[in-house]
Amino acid sequence: MEPTTLDLGNRQWPPGTFAVMAVINRTPDSFYERDPGFGAALDAASRAIADGADIVDVGGVKAGPGDEVSPAQEIDRVAGLVAAIRGRHPDAVISVDTWRAEVGAAVAEAGADLLNDAWGGADPGLAAVAARYGTGLVCAHTGGLAPRTRPLRPSFPDVMADVRDYTTSLAERAVLTGVSPRSVLVDPAHDFGKNTWQSLEVTRRLGELCDTGWPVLVAVSHKDFIGETLGLPVDQRAEGTIAAIAISALLGARVFRVHDVTAARAALKAVSELR
Repeated sequence: MEPTTLDLGNRQWPPGTFAVMAVINRTPDSFYERDPGFGAALDAASRAIADGADIVDVGGVKAGPGDEVSPAQEIDRVAGLVAAIRGRHPDAVISVDTWRAEVGAAVAEAGADLLNDAWGGADPGLAAVAARYGTGLVCAHTGGLAPRTRPLRPSFPDVMADVRDYTTSLAERAVLTGVSPRSVLVDPAHDFGKNTWQSLEVTRRLGELCDTGWPVLVAVSHKDFIGETLGLPVDQRAEGTIAAIAISALLGARVFRVHDVTAARAALKAVSELR
C-alpha cells in the first residue's frame, strides 16, 4: 500500500511529514508523572499546544498493573478534560488513550478526534465506536496480552513479522468496520508484550512496518527498554528518548507520542533537514 495523507480532526499530514503527540496524564500512578489535577492538566495541554504539539493525548488509566479503574472512573477522569480542551482550543487534534468502547464513545461525544488503543483491540467494539463517530484509531501490537498486564518471557519466531501482521490486520479490520483508511495508524507498542531485546529489534526494523503504507505511531518516551539498554532510571532517559525518536523518524515513523514536545520538535526538524 502506498503511504497516504493522515487525516485527523481538521488537520492533515502528507507522507514525509511528522506529527508530535503530547502526553497529558490524568493518572495518579503514572510511571513518569502523576496526575496534576484537572486545571493543571488543562493548562498542560495548552502549554503543549503552544510548544508545537500537533496532537494532545489524554490518558486516564496507567498502562501497567495498578489499582482497578472502572469505565465510569476513566470517563470521569478524561471526558471533561477533553471537552475543556476542545472549548479552549477549538482546532486542536485531541486523542484519548483508552482500550474501552464505552470510554471511546464518551470521549468522542466530548470532542475527541482519535482513539489511541494501546492494547491491540482488546475491546473489539472500539473500532465500531471510531467508525460511528468518525474518529481515527490507533492499532497496536501487544503480543496478545490483556490490558494492564506485563509479559512473562515473551517469545516470537520473528517479532517484527508478528508486529506487522497483527497491526495491519487490525487496521484492515477497522477500515472494514467503517473507520476512514486515512485516519488509521499502527503502533509497534514498544515494551507492550515485549522485552528489551524485542523492543530494540522492533526499533531497528521499524522500516518494515513503515513500508506497509500505514502511518506509524511510536511511543518510546522514557520507556523501560531505553532505561535498561542505557542503565538509567526513568528521570534520566531524555537523551535516549530523543535518539530513539530520531532513529524511528529516519526509518519512516510519522507520529511520535512524547513527554517533551520542544525537544521532540527540534529532533524531528533536524531529522527532516538532514534527510
